[in-house]
Amino acid sequence: MVIKSQSQIKDNENCLYLVSTPIGNLKDITLRAIETLKKSTYILCEDTRVSRILLDRYEIKSHLISNHKFNESKNLNKIVDLLRSGEIISLISDAGTPSISDPGAILINECITNGIKVTPIPGPSAVATAVSISGFSEKFIFYGFLPEKKRALENALNKISKFDDTCVFFASTKKVNKIIPELKKNFSGRKILFCREISKIYEEFIRKNVNDLEIFRKDLKGELTIVISEKKIVKNHSQELSESDINMIKKMINKLSIKEIVAIISQNNDISKKKIYNYCLKIKNEI
Repeated sequence: MVIKSQSQIKDNENCLYLVSTPIGNLKDITLRAIETLKKSTYILCEDTRVSRILLDRYEIKSHLISNHKFNESKNLNKIVDLLRSGEIISLISDAGTPSISDPGAILINECITNGIKVTPIPGPSAVATAVSISGFSEKFIFYGFLPEKKRALENALNKISKFDDTCVFFASTKKVNKIIPELKKNFSGRKILFCREISKIYEEFIRKNVNDLEIFRKDLKGELTIVISEKKIVKNHSQELSESDINMIKKMINKLSIKEIVAIISQNNDISKKKIYNYCLKIKNEI
């Protein structure tokens, strides 16, 4: 990985900055993010009331423009014109990294189409945070928010379950009990981690075996980041040694150690090492 020195990074260019903001604790913001937001003429945000809490904390006085999924397309021409005129604009979401299950993709593609530079300011991500603490495989797929309609939900979880790697998705705490039967149906034998209120006062990590899942009796608040462990691949070992394997063992039994014979035979097929070892031992005792 090539890391540029600070002198090579230009944060004063007029372009669209994608600035990651805290997912809970307001201290989880980078110095570069604060600097970029302060230098921005305009900041695009989902809910100005939510963003104002963070911005006031760090004395950021930039003008706010409401930019959410219901008006993102309507705002396009206005924002592109501002960028072309030389303004510095930042895009933030209510929490986390913009355009990851949040508004942003439409504007980003419009900027790309118009040759306007887009610069990411990295920072907090609920997805990376949840995977890092899960203890599951680092290879993962991320789905985003699960659909709410029953048939769409069933299809989505069935599709996700086909992947062998760790699976990550978001779900509303109000709907979590509706998805539990589908989780048990599609992810049997795997482990699951429910992450709630990450980095906030009531942060909670609930670890379960999928097969042991039960309906939540208490009301949960906020959004859940759900991580399901990788699928365990069980090898189907052959039940019996083939005639060629038996003949090979007989030829090697007086020349090599049982350990060496097991290594050679198991290298070319899926027979369990224990079965090969036991057969070698049997032949050895018969000599």
